[in-house]
Amino acid sequence: MITIYCDSLNGFYDCTPGMTVGELSRKIDTGCKYPVVAALVDNMLKELSFKIYAPHTIKFIDCTHSDGRRTYSRSLSFVLQKAAVDLYPEYSLFLDYTLPNGLYGELRKKTEDGNYVTEPAGADKAGALRKRMTELIEADLPFEKTKMPNNEAVALFRKNGRSEKASLVADMEKFFVSVYWLDGYPDTFYGPLLERTGDISVFDLIPYGEGFCLQAPSAGDPTVISPYKYQDKLSSVFKENADWCSILGAHGIGSVNEAIRNGEARNLIALAESLHERKYVKIADMIYERRDKVKLVLIAGPSSSGKTTTSKRIALQCKVLGMRPLVIAMDDYFLNRDKTPKDANGEYDFESIYALDLPFLGTQLNDLFDGKEVDMPKYDFVKGERHFDGRKMRMKEGDILIMEGIHALNPELTKHIDGEKVFRVFASALTSLSVDENNYISTADNRLLRRIVRDNFTRGITPEDTILRWKSVRSGEERNIFPFQENADVMFNSALLFELPLLRYYAEPLLERIPPLSEAYAESVRLLKFLSYITPLTPDETDSVPPTSVMREFIGGSTFEY
Repeated sequence: MITIYCDSLNGFYDCTPGMTVGELSRKIDTGCKYPVVAALVDNMLKELSFKIYAPHTIKFIDCTHSDGRRTYSRSLSFVLQKAAVDLYPEYSLFLDYTLPNGLYGELRKKTEDGNYVTEPAGADKAGALRKRMTELIEADLPFEKTKMPNNEAVALFRKNGRSEKASLVADMEKFFVSVYWLDGYPDTFYGPLLERTGDISVFDLIPYGEGFCLQAPSAGDPTVISPYKYQDKLSSVFKENADWCSILGAHGIGSVNEAIRNGEARNLIALAESLHERKYVKIADMIYERRDKVKLVLIAGPSSSGKTTTSKRIALQCKVLGMRPLVIAMDDYFLNRDKTPKDANGEYDFESIYALDLPFLGTQLNDLFDGKEVDMPKYDFVKGERHFDGRKMRMKEGDILIMEGIHALNPELTKHIDGEKVFRVFASALTSLSVDENNYISTADNRLLRRIVRDNFTRGITPEDTILRWKSVRSGEERNIFPFQENADVMFNSALLFELPLLRYYAEPLLERIPPLSEAYAESVRLLKFLSYITPLTPDETDSVPPTSVMREFIGGSTFEY
């Protein structure tokens, strides 16, 4: 017998050698409210098919856990891939990027020049795929994991028309790679899958744009799917970036890796930065066209979206057009500590919009719009009090106010002023670059890597602490930022085609510091595995990143003051 420690039991359990984690989960109280989908074995994410041959510490997880949701989503994606191969073998399935309540995918046909042309899916194809997925799920087929020599896997995926996947596998410095099989169809995934298709109980596939949206269960309640709300502006930004990547031939990480290995990193940096510059110019032009009415530019975005650099770059372009940007700090309008609202736990809720003195902010903005001289506040975070230090402000002809913050797009912030005087910008790192054809890159992972690097460089915060705080940060974003993103007049995508190779150079050594016993270890292993597929920039190549780049907000060396 083998003795293991079960987190849910808070004690030990004896099991027979060779028992799978899944078999164990069906014998004991797992402590999970919903069906178990995976487990943390010695703080390493494992499939339920993992066999026990030595003592371990095991924690079971369901779909309320982030790793559980990813396991479910990967398995669901594989079922969709198999359905697409069964019904439309002449097309390739691409799963491009995450949407607020799902995953966006398209069917594409490869042209003679090596590019892909999208085949509009429509309700008919989405319905047929959904039906075939249901059939595969009801058949309760196993997800089978095998090991295959690297060169054989590369040949297999090239034969199946999966050029990005073949390129990525070829780059792996491994003799053998893991290949998953579903009903005779092979694929690779960069994390565990469920045991069987029958473990998938909730999903939907709905028409979306030229493709479809694959929906998985809600994070809060895995038995239901969150109602989908079409977000036209967000979708347009994703689509624009995906089209631009396609024009450059960057269909996935493999293409970017190849460009870097071929010595094209500096060219990649220059191209990506040029695209950003064009977008900053376009936003400033939009503001200038409305200069007779617009007096305030509000910039919002989630953590590590690059909104501070975005505000400074937009301000520069406004200056080029003859406007004079004046920056106002939203933090200076906090209520005094004794008037700050509290959350359900009785703690001060500084993330609430009602922690701001909204009437006072409205009065000051209206006075500035009217050309009055205003005494500007300064907030003392140590004392928790607002005071005035003699700083005054008056708007003149051509002046424009710029304010950034998490609540910038919330209508409550500006309910005391004329809406026509406000121009709203939403900034985020909305990457549409994929690992390969059907393994997407989470926009949240992109931002987390940025934050890990920035927190360590500028604030001395360990990567472990950043990871452990991330869940709380994401929860605040879901409440205070994302519900209002469609209120923006324009969205700015701060993701850059070269940033993951850049972030690997900085983030990898930081993540490697996290010890195995840390609660952040499993997440660090997942991120390190993801980064291992990316060819890093060299130190000389990182020096080519311009001093005004949004990435300098995270790696240092910016000409802007933060």
